[in-house]
Amino acid sequence: MFAKEVYIARRSTLLQKMAQTAPQGQRGIALFVGNAEAAAQYRDNAYKFRQDSSWLYYFGIDEPFMAAVIDLDSGDECIFADDVELGDIIWMGPQPSVASKAALAGVGRTAPYNDVRPVVEAALTAGRKVHFLPPSRYFNTMKLSSLAGVATEDVTKVAPMDKDGGRHASEELVKAVISMRLVKEPCEIEQLDDAGALGQLMHTVARNNVKPGVLEQEIVGIMEGVTLSKGWGVSFPTILSQHGETLHNHLHDKVIEPGKLLVIDAGAENDMHYASDFTRTLPTGGRFTSRQRDIYQIVCDCNELAFSLTRPGTAYRDVHIASSKLMLEGLRSLDIVRGSIDDMVEEGIAGLFQPHGLGHNMGLDVHDMEDLGENLVGYDPDQKRSSQLGLGSLRMARRLVPGNVITDEPGIYFIPALISQWKAEGRDKGFVNFSKLESYFDFGGIRLEDDVLVTEDGARRTGPNRLPIQPSDVEDAMS
Repeated sequence: MFAKEVYIARRSTLLQKMAQTAPQGQRGIALFVGNAEAAAQYRDNAYKFRQDSSWLYYFGIDEPFMAAVIDLDSGDECIFADDVELGDIIWMGPQPSVASKAALAGVGRTAPYNDVRPVVEAALTAGRKVHFLPPSRYFNTMKLSSLAGVATEDVTKVAPMDKDGGRHASEELVKAVISMRLVKEPCEIEQLDDAGALGQLMHTVARNNVKPGVLEQEIVGIMEGVTLSKGWGVSFPTILSQHGETLHNHLHDKVIEPGKLLVIDAGAENDMHYASDFTRTLPTGGRFTSRQRDIYQIVCDCNELAFSLTRPGTAYRDVHIASSKLMLEGLRSLDIVRGSIDDMVEEGIAGLFQPHGLGHNMGLDVHDMEDLGENLVGYDPDQKRSSQLGLGSLRMARRLVPGNVITDEPGIYFIPALISQWKAEGRDKGFVNFSKLESYFDFGGIRLEDDVLVTEDGARRTGPNRLPIQPSDVEDAMS
């Protein structure tokens, strides 16, 4: 946990933000429900516990079966959890009291876990608003549905509390939380750098074990072992594949073959639950072929351009578009596409080669806060999501401010099924040279990703040392 003053200050700021949503006496309560343990095969064999990230942000206590209520009118706070009993002590040993844990978060009042119900019921009976965040876990969905008297299908819906009697998650609370978590505090940046160091170490270990004849799963096991020996584990399921044209390929059953490209998209979660997310594409034999190097260099240049444009006041949507233009210029130089770059961007041709967005937010989640609503997190109120393939998948489009942490991850992929569909339907509007493009059906894909902190006057990459990215540096590292 951070020092208790961090959590006290965060909850104080939340109170101030929520005070702007309604007059004194009409603000209601904020209800937070932490995650519970989830059985894997049976109750006593549970999945590895991971606490809810917003709970960690405001309360920091990394244990299951906890809830909290903040009175938005009076400022009173209470954490609801149960002290262990003798049966628990037999299996777990003596445990700190709930009160002592709450004190570490700066909360002075506690009550048994089930006592949260009458508190919420009293608020509802008095006609007070009950603000809560949309849950991502099934247990929390059922818990919030039961506590707030909201249908399970409505618990994850987000709307203003004055709409439909507040039978849904609170848009006011969601927006307040997003506004705070989007801007990382110095203590969080330290943790993100720490997670970055661990992520860079896992990638280095992976790169050092790439050689023909090795099973992909062996590399995955070694690199994920690093995250468990020095942190909480991986921040998301590892992507390691010689079929990089499949964007999220989690199959690791192939033997490394010379002459291919190995996409490794993987990150670490440190013990404070902050995440990293890096991608590198490696030549399996240690050196790029000339054709691989041509495409790789385009992606590398797009990564560098995006980083150079990342600064306060710039919309990340514009960075995505600028990167897409450079990508199309590179592909045009290889005669894969033809025509005006601006016209191609207007028609969404870049999406054929990069069907995903340039990046997403990072923090306590690898796709930070997307459980609260991807558009609310990633888009300013005056921005609208595109319908184009690629640009429409951009998860972070906002105007950047100091303290944002985002990914910079351009890619080029040759997806035979997608290419064939565009050709059959004429979706390329004549811009694509399919006779040349079809020769890349066996190429795979390339993605290059760094985590980037927006600073007061520009940006810097997180972690202590950048992973090799220029093609010659990659080859040198693999040698």
